[in-house]
Amino acid sequence: MRLVAAVVIVMLAGCATTLEKYDVRDYFRQVVDKPSSAAKPLGSNSCEFARDNECDEPGIGTGLCAAGTDYDDCWRLAQGVEDDSCQYANDGECDEPTLGGGYCTQGTDATDCGPVAHLRFRNDTCATAFNGVCNEPGIGDGTCEARTDRSDCVGRERPLTIRDHFFGYDDRMLLDTSAFPWVVIGQLDFNVGGACTAALIAEDVLVTAAHCLVEDGVVDARGVFTTGAGRDGGPLQANVVAYFVDPLWKPELTPGVEKTNGLDWALVRIDRPLGAELGYLGVRIIDGPVDAIHQAGYSWDTGDALSGHLGCRVITVFDNSTLSHDCDTTRGDSGSPLMVRDGEQYFVIATDSIFMPDEEGPIPYVAVRSDGWVPYHADFASGVLQGTPAVRTKGGKSLD
Repeated sequence: MRLVAAVVIVMLAGCATTLEKYDVRDYFRQVVDKPSSAAKPLGSNSCEFARDNECDEPGIGTGLCAAGTDYDDCWRLAQGVEDDSCQYANDGECDEPTLGGGYCTQGTDATDCGPVAHLRFRNDTCATAFNGVCNEPGIGDGTCEARTDRSDCVGRERPLTIRDHFFGYDDRMLLDTSAFPWVVIGQLDFNVGGACTAALIAEDVLVTAAHCLVEDGVVDARGVFTTGAGRDGGPLQANVVAYFVDPLWKPELTPGVEKTNGLDWALVRIDRPLGAELGYLGVRIIDGPVDAIHQAGYSWDTGDALSGHLGCRVITVFDNSTLSHDCDTTRGDSGSPLMVRDGEQYFVIATDSIFMPDEEGPIPYVAVRSDGWVPYHADFASGVLQGTPAVRTKGGKSLD
């Protein structure tokens, strides 16, 4: 998903073209830096992940590259000479990868990213994350790997400038995927890459976000749904066979444009009735704010674990089939269910869609209300509404 910000005008094929800030990388693989006061050493960029703006060398980066093979992305961090040489520096927004939009090489947006730099390359992928005890080596008992117990070792405070949307504090917790309702909330891994969260709302039907089905303007719903990793017998999987989206939805529509927000939902059919064994969530329509809702999803920063924010709120219900909420969510949570609890039953009232920035400051995340897809739910679940087969399509034509 892409957000809208500053406009850049470039010359392509002799024609002036207006680009949004967040489209620039579609044309330029890396941001052109201004001259830096630091002397750049010579080094190799032989790693396959080199020049993607993110340092991938071990110790100072992600560790996906061997030492000395991602020089352009890592040399500033290695030498401790971070600066504001990125063309988007000093715009009040951190533009480095992970912490921000990724439009600046790490170490070139120092002023904007300084308040969140201590979170760089950290996550909560440890199995004991969010338990209030630091388990990292050196600063804790060492039962977690370095940099994998972020919230317990560094704290849960999250500056509002961070791209991850935690409203100043990360309230998430890890959830037991052997127990209902968490056992029916899983991850959709698509054949073309990428993943989103989805939830069972019938024996063989999931609900997720429509934008999850799109890659480079092509709709490709083929993928695998995995859920229930905590079960005694291990996780269960099913393949996507068909999907149904709003009749007005088109793959070129970008979530975040006000009139298209409410279209960002998809019903997905899988080839195994997992809900017959695991159960599934109910559905409910709301017409106003709710003070206690529950969200759960497969966030990028919790690895294979399901994390959730229990007891967050619906802030505003809009007339375009969306709502705003204050649940702590990030990348990977797209399509995740927002639920209300009634006794022992859980009902999906919305699915997570996109973070909408505001010039006056952060606003709550936007989710698509269930009233957009509830009218189709029963017919799709019964098979009366077949949907579209899960193949690669563009402009309505199959590419397979």
